Amino acid sequence: MKLYIRNMACQSCKIVVKDEIEKLGLHPKNVELGEAEVKEKVTVEQQKKLNSAIRKAGLELIQNKEGVLLEKIRKEILEYVYNSDEKMPKNFSKYLSQKLNYSYSYLANFFSAMQASTIEKYIISLKIEKAKEMILFNEYTLTEIAYRLNYSSVAHLSSQFKKVTGLTPSHFKALKKKRRIVLQDL
Repeated sequence: MKLYIRNMACQSCKIVVKDEIEKLGLHPKNVELGEAEVKEKVTVEQQKKLNSAIRKAGLELIQNKEGVLLEKIRKEILEYVYNSDEKMPKNFSKYLSQKLNYSYSYLANFFSAMQASTIEKYIISLKIEKAKEMILFNEYTLTEIAYRLNYSSVAHLSSQFKKVTGLTPSHFKALKKKRRIVLQDL
């Protein structure tokens, strides 16, 4: 039986869901972002217990079709942004349509109605969060970050970074260095 879960965004979420399913005496076949497949039929009582347990981690079982589709869209967007090391296709609308078997206009309108935001803005915010993470870990140059996140140039990344954060990537990186110095002085 497939279960759909809202707000799964990382490996830790997968571990939490898998552990809670096992605590109920169930056997997870597969746990991915946004969904878990269990070998057995999950009773309503087990679903309630699972939902109660995973809510402590900010997760929630999804019960309706609209919620399932929204979570599938989010999952594909997360995979698109966070697996960008694999150089995802540039045409995201075509990619999403193929993955979910709906027209992009339908998916975009549905997402906007459910989220009060566009898919594009959601992608940009995730990309900027990923860029901030890459800057903080100091693994890559801005050129490499722009390439890995499918930006056409460093200037394009910098422009979006400044729109979202109010800072340039260089200033953001400098603030990190200043914070480190301040913490070392304590």
